[in-house]
Amino acid sequence: MEIERVNDSTIKFYITYKDIEDRGFDRDEIWYSRERSEELFFEMMNEAHDREDFEIEGPLWIQVQALEKGLEIVVTRGQISDGSVKLEIPVSSDKGTDLPVDHNIVDMLDAQFRDNLDTDEEQLELVIGFSDFEDIISLSHSFINEQIDNSLYHFEGRYYLHVTFNDDEYNEDEQDNMLSQILEFGYESELTVCRLQEYGKAILLDDAITSLRQKFSKR
Repeated sequence: MEIERVNDSTIKFYITYKDIEDRGFDRDEIWYSRERSEELFFEMMNEAHDREDFEIEGPLWIQVQALEKGLEIVVTRGQISDGSVKLEIPVSSDKGTDLPVDHNIVDMLDAQFRDNLDTDEEQLELVIGFSDFEDIISLSHSFINEQIDNSLYHFEGRYYLHVTFNDDEYNEDEQDNMLSQILEFGYESELTVCRLQEYGKAILLDDAITSLRQKFSKR
């Protein structure tokens, strides 16, 4: 699990579903069991206290985003002064659900995970990593399909292609076939597109594969 201290009152978690399973939780029970959701949340908060000295005091503002590979959770601690709550909420362009400080934590987790479960089933979204830029060029000339959304990022010395398959366009077998073609040139990465957008550099945001094919000759 990654923990980032945003400021004195805000902390951000990123935990993969594999991390969740390694902690003894099942992905489905986190979505459907209030008790297990609460247990995971406070285990994360206790770890934040040990690693970042982040105290759970007063009301909390919580933003949860269920991603393809895991969960991103932002927690902001409110300060009570003269009976009113003051919050310094970080501005974010990421899509997620903001919850008021008086919202019950367990209800928040329960509702948020259920909402995102429905969203995740609508489309297949993956990040493909490449060991060499030449591999992406080769892919662009071997994989001809302009109907899937794809964008290219650079992060920590490597290139990553974010690909989204829409269920309205392709059935599961067709998606698996296209994914197999792409993975001949790269590998499925544990990174999420949110991390690439926040910490990486966007190279080509619109139809990257076609743009690369047009810009670079076949090697």
